[in-house]
Amino acid sequence: MREKARPLHGSIRLVALAALVLTVVEVAPGPMGAGGTTTAPAATGPVLRLGARGVAVRTLQRRLATLRYWVGPVDGVFGDATQQAVYALQKAGRLVPDGVVGPATWRALARGVRAPFRPVAGDAVEIDLERDLVLLVRGRTLVEAFNTSTGGGYAYSEGGVSGVATTPRGRFRLYRQVDGLDVSPLGELWRPKYFVGGVAIHGSWSVPPTPVSHGCVRLSIEAMNWVWATGQMPLGRTVLVY
Repeated sequence: MREKARPLHGSIRLVALAALVLTVVEVAPGPMGAGGTTTAPAATGPVLRLGARGVAVRTLQRRLATLRYWVGPVDGVFGDATQQAVYALQKAGRLVPDGVVGPATWRALARGVRAPFRPVAGDAVEIDLERDLVLLVRGRTLVEAFNTSTGGGYAYSEGGVSGVATTPRGRFRLYRQVDGLDVSPLGELWRPKYFVGGVAIHGSWSVPPTPVSHGCVRLSIEAMNWVWATGQMPLGRTVLVY
């Protein structure tokens, strides 16, 4: 089943940053198992959200990248990629995934909360349906973690296609891909990588922190472009959905 995705609209509010009170020791990323953490001093900082800019955002981005949340460029601008990384951290830490960096999220960063994964033999793409995360795994090492939106569990009937919006569990392999926009009766899929039937990991203009898709696995457009540019999901790659 394929996915309908529409652009998000709305103004972006700029947030005036308070004076930064933050001391974070960057910990070099290393092999981590399920539920792994790194250690860092306690941290506090200003409330940050979409549209914020400055030193505090750059510090946030660096910490997210250290903990293996894909954040895109470390540029001091709290854009969509940073918000997606914050969603992923909040999901991994069992926080409310609102995309806002407040005291609880700063504490999760300081504790070094990483996304849990299942160590595998070789390389794999893991899709954690409980937390709604996509994880790139290399053996016992987490390479990158992404926010995703998977099947919302609702019944649908659109474009002559009916079904229940679920993402199938199991072990699969990437078997087909389209380097561009793939249009289906259920919507538009950007640079999809199919792993079972019409279900794909694909770029979308809307990746909320909740499961709302028809069954596909959404990544942000920026993240999907990075996947293609770096060859992180070649055809034949194992996909574990659990």
